[in-house]
Amino acid sequence: MMRLHLNYWPSRMPTSLSVPETTLYDNLEVTARRYPNKMAVMYYGARLSYQKLLQDVDRMAAYLHLAGVRKQDRILLYMQNSPQFIIAYYAILRAGAVVVPVNPMNLTEELSHYIQDGAVKLGFVGQELFERIAPLIGSSSLEQVINATYSDYSGDATEASDVVKAPRMSVPSPAAIEWMKALTEVDDPPQLPITHADDLAVLSYTSGTTGKPKGCMHTHRTIQANVVSTTVWGAMTPDVVSLTTLPLFHVTGMVHSMHAPVYTGAAMVVMTRWDRNTAAALIQQHKCTHWTNISTMVVDFLANPRLGEFDTSSLQVIDGGGAPLPAAVGEKLYQTTGLRYVEGYGLSETMSQTHFNPIDRPKLQCMGIPAFDVDARIIDPETLEEKGVREEGEVVINGPQVFKGYWQRPEENENAFLNIDGKMFFRTGDIAYYDEEGYFFMVDRVKRMINASGLKVWPSEVESILYRHPAIEQACVVGVPDERKGEEIKAYVVLQENQRGLISEEEIIRWSQLQMAAYKYPRIIEFVESLPVSGSGKILWRKLQELEQSKTAKS
Repeated sequence: MMRLHLNYWPSRMPTSLSVPETTLYDNLEVTARRYPNKMAVMYYGARLSYQKLLQDVDRMAAYLHLAGVRKQDRILLYMQNSPQFIIAYYAILRAGAVVVPVNPMNLTEELSHYIQDGAVKLGFVGQELFERIAPLIGSSSLEQVINATYSDYSGDATEASDVVKAPRMSVPSPAAIEWMKALTEVDDPPQLPITHADDLAVLSYTSGTTGKPKGCMHTHRTIQANVVSTTVWGAMTPDVVSLTTLPLFHVTGMVHSMHAPVYTGAAMVVMTRWDRNTAAALIQQHKCTHWTNISTMVVDFLANPRLGEFDTSSLQVIDGGGAPLPAAVGEKLYQTTGLRYVEGYGLSETMSQTHFNPIDRPKLQCMGIPAFDVDARIIDPETLEEKGVREEGEVVINGPQVFKGYWQRPEENENAFLNIDGKMFFRTGDIAYYDEEGYFFMVDRVKRMINASGLKVWPSEVESILYRHPAIEQACVVGVPDERKGEEIKAYVVLQENQRGLISEEEIIRWSQLQMAAYKYPRIIEFVESLPVSGSGKILWRKLQELEQSKTAKS
């Protein structure tokens, strides 16, 4: 096990943590007993105490039992960030079932995969999404949905979006029941099943970048490992106020913005949709202390010309992951807030982080150091030979948060794990290296590398340099098929609003030539209004890559 990072481990911080033998629901139950009247959720002018949160969770769990849900049944959770998302999630666990959280951006055809793959019979759905799921009720394994109206739990805050303010809509389907009706259907809750730490709790699906999305099997224990890890590393206390902007269906938002606050008794300021003005206003209003996000949110937040109007001085920790934060953006964040961006690294298969930067000694564009009880190594992806300091290779991980395998994918499970020194390691597919201090640095995805005239070009490195240009707000680099070189380097660029029309593609190319090696700089620049992003805010580079490939196929 590589131990260089222990020389820079925070003082008075343990290097190992005991994972609770209890369930995620137990966390909520204990917190509600400790702090019954403490605010759990602030939602556009409305407040929900931990006592009320637990009460609604138990009532909804009782309804699920009445509806025929039994232990280890898979239940779909298809809605945007809201109090109902949190209640539904914990109610599913209380009923002994398994949460199947899906991206609310998914359409009918995509939803059918999750329903079929998990043999889902019942689901929670935001009312604005009902039309998408309606065709699947009865035509698939899905038999019933519980329809949620966000305004049932919101206040009258002016910053709430239309989808939050929308009144309850009647749904003309006998297979759909309104949330509030389900919540009051059972007066005397039944005896619900006993759940154990090693029972399956969540099927978190991969993004599908390497084929159909796969369900990652996580038990209460694998999730608890990162819940406890998050609270200890992030110095989370009951007095923390967490700005919840990351989508809760995604593992990072799930752990950092929901489970960790519930575990500690902290408050969650929930945003249904990202809006940079609303985020700044909520930080000021609720004196938010912790904000876990993704780099695209930070870029947008800092690009806000109105940012100076808001008091964001309450912020103590700004952290995130998903993609490296460009160095220039990290420096701007520091100049604006006085805080260094604390990056982490993880995957759906590891329920968020396996690495994180020390809060008081972070490095920009850095995955961080291995988390509590994590053995992370760099190996040659072909020979499996272990690599040393600053030698690039595939990241493999052994740790308490590693999933139990892909749902109903025995062949892929065989390929996903590797035995080293008698320990099972998960193969991430990510190329990285570690420095002399044991900090890990991402190079890129194995499958994303561009081969230009036989030379390896990592898009994330080129993007990082492009972000230094003062006119560039966002950039995504892809490989374009080229008869002579094999692949050519192209950058899709979103310019800062005040720079649009004032700078040309040729100027960006000429600037790039002076910033990086001749084989690396992009030969093609295309200005776009925006880049495609996933529901969790990651730039969908593969979508742009496939677009370029399709153009070539048609020509």
